[in-house]
This record gives sequence, structure tokens and C-alpha cells, in this order.
Amino acid sequence: MKKLMPFLLVAVVFASCAPITPQARIEKYPEKFAALSERDKSLVQQGQITRGMSADGVLLAWGRPSQRYEGFKNEKAIERWDYAGSQPVYNSNFYGSYGYGPYGRYSGLGYGVGPEIAYVPTHLASVWFANNRVDSWERAR
Repeated sequence: MKKLMPFLLVAVVFASCAPITPQARIEKYPEKFAALSERDKSLVQQGQITRGMSADGVLLAWGRPSQRYEGFKNEKAIERWDYAGSQPVYNSNFYGSYGYGPYGRYSGLGYGVGPEIAYVPTHLASVWFANNRVDSWERAR
């Protein structure tokens, strides 16, 4: 069992890194895909959405939203789906140290410049629904 654990761990890591594509979502929810119009099926397969598309079509094309909001506008109930991601920010960092380590021993002297990468959240897209159909949408370029 101990020899099998590293292989299972590697398999889980690779499975969690697999990209989720419209095709993978179509295979997971074939009944939702079958209920779409021919035009919407074609758009979903390309990862695109359009006005009038059902919420299921958007789910298949773009996946689950990061946030969902409900509201009321122009005398009708609306819903907004927001999609978020992360963007890397690169920075160079100067570091240096010298002094004494544990037990009073001299630990040496070291300086350098190293890269630093931080990931910041970013807004990717929003979709507004009225009557469970896409009313409008926007996407970052």
C-alpha cells in the first residue's frame, strides 16, 4: 500500500490540473446539451455564448460561475453570473542576510536578486439573465 500511495498522489494531482473544456462539460451533461437549439449547440462547442441562450447553454460553454447574484431591474427578476480568474504579477526582489544562526554559530553572508510571482484575482466576464435567458454579457479582452 505504501508503494501505491505516491502513484495515487500523482494521479490526483494530474487529474486536478486537467483543463475543463466545453467538450468535457458536454460529456458530463449530455441531457442539457441535447435540449439546446442547433445554433446554441454549435456556439457551446466553440465556447461562445449569445443573447437569448439558456443558462444551461452558458454553463456548458463557460462553466460554473465564480459568483451568482440575484436582483430586480426594469420590473423583472434578473440574475448575474460573474467569472473570475487570477493573473500573475512578476516582480524582482532584492534580499540579503548575514548574522548568527542557531546556537550562536555564524551563518554567513548572502545577497541576491530573485524573481517573485504573485497571483491577483481578476474579473474575466459577467452574464446577465432575464427569464433564464442571456440578456447581455461582457468579457475581458
